[in-house]
Amino acid sequence: SMSEAEDKIRSLLRQRMRTTEGQPDPITLRNMTEMLQAQEESSRVMAMLLAAVASVSLIVGGIGIMNIMLVSVTERTREIGLRLAVGARSRDILTQFLVEAVTLSVLGGLIGIALGVGGSWMIAEIAGWQTQLSTASIILAVSFSAVVGIFFGFYPARKAASLLPIQA
Repeated sequence: SMSEAEDKIRSLLRQRMRTTEGQPDPITLRNMTEMLQAQEESSRVMAMLLAAVASVSLIVGGIGIMNIMLVSVTERTREIGLRLAVGARSRDILTQFLVEAVTLSVLGGLIGIALGVGGSWMIAEIAGWQTQLSTASIILAVSFSAVVGIFFGFYPARKAASLLPIQA
């Protein structure tokens, strides 16, 4: 048992160092489980900080996509009106702008993945570290990118789909 061994080592060292009962221990004993727990705690904190940074980045990216799509809707009002006048349904316009938003966000996500893989490779080469990239994390990143495109692209797409042909 680790705790039993620690107690025996502590009492032996106190005896060898002639420490009396009332005095504080002149030594500090640590075992590998304490070090492992400290390392796991710091890894958990780093993972939470990384998740927070990623969340802020997703929100900022989503707001950027929404602004780009709103400008696109404003600039293409005549095109939307013409399509509606010749028979396009609101659902068609909604789908068009959602596809554009998702394409924009997925392309941004793929560029981000390429930069991440390249940066990981470069750090591994320069620092001599081993890095491991999982396919699941890449698929998750692309999926999140698509979800951000759908979520933040829905409002501009809905705005475009609700235009009346005569006003457009």
